[in-house]
Amino acid sequence: MPFTLTMPKLSPTMEEGTIVKWKKNIGEFIKADDVIFEVATDKATVEHTALDDGFLRVILVGEGKEAKVNQAIAVLSATKEEDISSYKPEGLMIVEKEAAPVAKQAASEEKKVAAPAPTVAVAGPNFVPEAPLKDFEYPFPMGPGSSHIKASPYAKKLAEEKGIDLSTVKGSGPHQRILARDISLGQPGGSITFGSREVPTFPPGSYEEEALSPMRKVIASRLQQSKTWIPHFYVTQEMDATGMIAVREQLKAGGVKVTFNDLVIRAAALALKEHPEVNSGFNSVTNSIIRFKTVDISIAVSVEAGLITPIVRHADYKNVGQISVEVRSLAEKAKLNKLQREEYVGGSFTISNLGMFGISEFKGIINPPQAAILCVGGIEEKAVVKQGKVVPGKTMTFTLSADHRVIDGADGAKFMKSLQNFIENPSLLLI
Repeated sequence: MPFTLTMPKLSPTMEEGTIVKWKKNIGEFIKADDVIFEVATDKATVEHTALDDGFLRVILVGEGKEAKVNQAIAVLSATKEEDISSYKPEGLMIVEKEAAPVAKQAASEEKKVAAPAPTVAVAGPNFVPEAPLKDFEYPFPMGPGSSHIKASPYAKKLAEEKGIDLSTVKGSGPHQRILARDISLGQPGGSITFGSREVPTFPPGSYEEEALSPMRKVIASRLQQSKTWIPHFYVTQEMDATGMIAVREQLKAGGVKVTFNDLVIRAAALALKEHPEVNSGFNSVTNSIIRFKTVDISIAVSVEAGLITPIVRHADYKNVGQISVEVRSLAEKAKLNKLQREEYVGGSFTISNLGMFGISEFKGIINPPQAAILCVGGIEEKAVVKQGKVVPGKTMTFTLSADHRVIDGADGAKFMKSLQNFIENPSLLLI
């Protein structure tokens, strides 16, 4: 008998997936546990294995197409010859069947948990690009020697004598025609040219639209919700990085390679242990504060499809060397889309570092349900005051973005001062 293959839910936040590649062809027999297709979720690209034996008869969602969770994406049958012409895929029926128990569970939970305060639905504004300008005439001539250059015969003669490229001169005559006076006005002394320029091939305002990847869709949705509904506040502190640079060089000389980010993760983990109120979150369903019992630091990693945050679990229990090895492994797996669910789901605090791009300071958006994110800038050489004297120094700027529903300003300030103590006294990170 025929049966339906539906889009599986492969991550807690997944609502839809994109079929990257079908691994089986129509008519091919599939064994249970065979890889049947690759799907791009909101977190990674993963392989999905078949749960039952059967022949692949119809592909309903092709490669590059999206499907909602539980949407029918293919039809299989127990035998290759059976008639499936009258078979109706069961994707919608599965959703309808699941609705009843979900409703019952919600009603049951309502008795246990007080209902959250009602929220007012706010419709977001529509932002769309303006249409490209039509019939726009480029204000400069269309390239050297072009028949489109509008210039008087005398202007052309002067330009040839002085070696001036007419495409670099803007005409002042009717319809931007170049006149003799423009040759001397546009080129001081009549002998300087700014060089020819390429001619634009698109009218001003031209654009093309690019569909969001599943990961980018979730990033867009979650961060927009975060910035809209979470009351952010920011605490910024410049810190002396001289000691940290020295410690890293000493470790390097001893054959131990660690990054500045590894040291920052260790420092943040120890500061969070001292200030558990920052190692917190907010449950918007129950309207309650989450106090995490473990320090699990999410590390923002940029990948081709967007941004993902693999997690260093129990970061406060790990030394710098262990953190370094783990971060390198997680970052590599993230870029290959090979992270397992437990390696990126959860976390109690996030660190985002743009220092390697030469960025001195930035403010991040909180990754809910966490209550804070630490933004790390690069090391800068600048004049600093030490013992009343201006001397050369090297500094880093850190910014904490915090949820004011959970963390007070004083708590954020105390955390940053503890972090500063560890950063400026890096020997404490090696204990």
